Amino acid sequence: MSAQTGAALLLALAAIASSNTEGDILYAQRQAWNDPNGVLQSWDPTLANPCYWFHVSCNNENSVVRVDLGNAGISGPLIPELGQLKSLRYLELYENKMSGPIPSTLGNLRRLISLDLYSNHLTGAIPASLGNIASLRFLRIHRNKLAGGIPASLGRLTKIVRLELQENLLTGTVPLEVLSLVLVGDLTKLDVAQNNLTGTVRSSKQRVATVIQDTLK
Repeated sequence: MSAQTGAALLLALAAIASSNTEGDILYAQRQAWNDPNGVLQSWDPTLANPCYWFHVSCNNENSVVRVDLGNAGISGPLIPELGQLKSLRYLELYENKMSGPIPSTLGNLRRLISLDLYSNHLTGAIPASLGNIASLRFLRIHRNKLAGGIPASLGRLTKIVRLELQENLLTGTVPLEVLSLVLVGDLTKLDVAQNNLTGTVRSSKQRVATVIQDTLK
């Protein structure tokens, strides 16, 4: 066997191992959810990898890059192991009945572009670790029951375009680090309305389409 052939074989085996690991993670997530509409029936661990499952997309290396389960009628928690889906770019779980906290391990998803968890029943604090996802452009976690303060670490998300935190139970003020994204980042929408926040948000920069603040207390 030539060195080139051997290297190609090792890469192929690594891809298979990665896809099987990701399949194990997603199947564990399926087991943690209640799926009354049967939308996850294709998530069969006996298949070669999760790239053959409905609502899952993969790249050329058979790594999971997208999970699309918006408005699927699913309920239950998000498992911490989701943070091990290293190639994941889109996690779309909006308009379901997800409960429990947002796992802090999601901050390990360093290639993530869109995290859509809005219109669920999520509780607890917004993980500060989400500020580690430098690639993130869409963070939409509104219409949940998230409490506590807005992490200042979200101010590191300089590529963020839409940051939607409205209709939660958030308290405190909007950190200056987050407000600075209006000036130095790509932010076009910051929505923190209908929380329990204090202070005001204003911007005269025209490229910011909408900046909404909770009622001044």
